[in-house]
Amino acid sequence: MTETDEPGLTTGGLGVLSTEARELYRSVMRAHGRLRPADTDEAVRGCLHELTDIGLLVPDTDNPDVLVAIDPEQLSVRLSTTWQRKALDLLNRAVSLPAELQELAESFRVPEQTGGTIEYVRGKVLINQRLGQLVSSCMEEMLAAQPGGPRPPEALAGVIDRDLEMLRRGADIRTIYHPSTRYHPPTRDYVAAIAEHGGQVRTLDEPYTRLIVIDRRTAVIPVAEDLNLAAFIHDQAVISYLVEEVFERNWSRGLDFDGTRTVPPQVVSRLRQTIIDLLLKGINHRVIARRLGISERTLARHIAEMREEYHVESLFQLGYVLARTNPEVVESTEAFG
Repeated sequence: MTETDEPGLTTGGLGVLSTEARELYRSVMRAHGRLRPADTDEAVRGCLHELTDIGLLVPDTDNPDVLVAIDPEQLSVRLSTTWQRKALDLLNRAVSLPAELQELAESFRVPEQTGGTIEYVRGKVLINQRLGQLVSSCMEEMLAAQPGGPRPPEALAGVIDRDLEMLRRGADIRTIYHPSTRYHPPTRDYVAAIAEHGGQVRTLDEPYTRLIVIDRRTAVIPVAEDLNLAAFIHDQAVISYLVEEVFERNWSRGLDFDGTRTVPPQVVSRLRQTIIDLLLKGINHRVIARRLGISERTLARHIAEMREEYHVESLFQLGYVLARTNPEVVESTEAFG
């Protein structure tokens, strides 16, 4: 007999009886504690199942076609003892489970290297699962370079508790973002929260590659542009190169970001220069906003401030002034029409 075969231990819970099942039990008692299931209709079959499942009705030893009622008081004593024993057993298993599976967890994090020290993982679900397991076990340091503008609010909400817990247990977190994240309230809130607990964030307005390094034991880089294929690198020489020659070089050129609304003048200047370059190439506002990772409203605010700075009233006039002051990048001014 399995656990689910024991009276009262059902797959649906602890066998709490419905009102209809209680009434059926009372009617059985009024019929001298005996019931022939074959004589019941479809309407009471569910209630009958509840009573037999918990053990209040059992087959008669002399006539299996007849069910007989069991004393609820005696049944409750027996079930209470059984359930307490099962609860203690489950509690003991829950406590011992992490230690028992630790060895397998190590195999999951760093699988047997049958094809070298680079493991290719395909599919965003499996990539995120593997990455989440690595991050959750991080004890010393997590380095992350996240290009491409602000992360979705739901993604930030899903990692804030995990990252704060990592910081509380003494691990370091350093992250590089695109400067456009300074204009994104959910990202500012996330950065402010981890900065308060010792996390460090910088922004870099140069192109850089997505990279995550966990405890300098595993580095993760994308292989496909759609992020559907990732390489999990375990070779220490390669990881050292990625940390020192890629991440640290980018980190040294970044500007500190603690989640405040104040944007450094250098960031504003570089962002507006990029806007100017794109406008002069004839790229429309929606594409520019998406490319920079900012909202169209933020883009419109920057353009309005530039019009005020250059003392012009229209986009056409702004385009003319910018074309005069930036002749080397002029290819088209159609975006200002």
